[in-house]
Amino acid sequence: MTQHPSNPGGERPAATAARSGKYLTFTLGGESYGIPVMKVREIIRLCPITRVANMPPHVRGVINLRGKVIPVVDLRIRFGLVSGGDHDRTCIVVTQVAAGDGPGARPYGVIVDAVEEVAGFSADDIQPTPDFGGAIDTRFIIGMAKAGAGVKALVDLDAVAAAEVTGCHAPLAAPASS
Repeated sequence: MTQHPSNPGGERPAATAARSGKYLTFTLGGESYGIPVMKVREIIRLCPITRVANMPPHVRGVINLRGKVIPVVDLRIRFGLVSGGDHDRTCIVVTQVAAGDGPGARPYGVIVDAVEEVAGFSADDIQPTPDFGGAIDTRFIIGMAKAGAGVKALVDLDAVAAAEVTGCHAPLAAPASS
């Protein structure tokens, strides 16, 4: 059973379970992840980011994208992964996440090491997040997609963004090396 912090002792709510469909896949710290392609608004090159005082380390700051100020989070740091630094394939994926103060959506930029592809996953390809035990935080992972001989972790960006609003800034535990 996969436990979820908002529902201790219970299964992850069905509303956050990964669904079949198309996902934008990308790399973070050498591992593959995916987000629903319908959440993606655009992908841009890494551009100057304005730092904002008193933000946790994973919040890199804000960007001005065609007159709209958008917060930018470094998912490598947020997930407790080793960052090899920015390079020519590092980019910002501009997404839409649930608004923290009610209905609607808001823009949210995430820094990734590199974008891979748009991949389609069927219901048979997606499995629930495994139970790693109580010490491992999996609240941002909504499923695991089988892709060839590998696996891609499917990320719940709404949960990542909501953690910013609720002040839960501790990075996730780093995964064990293979």
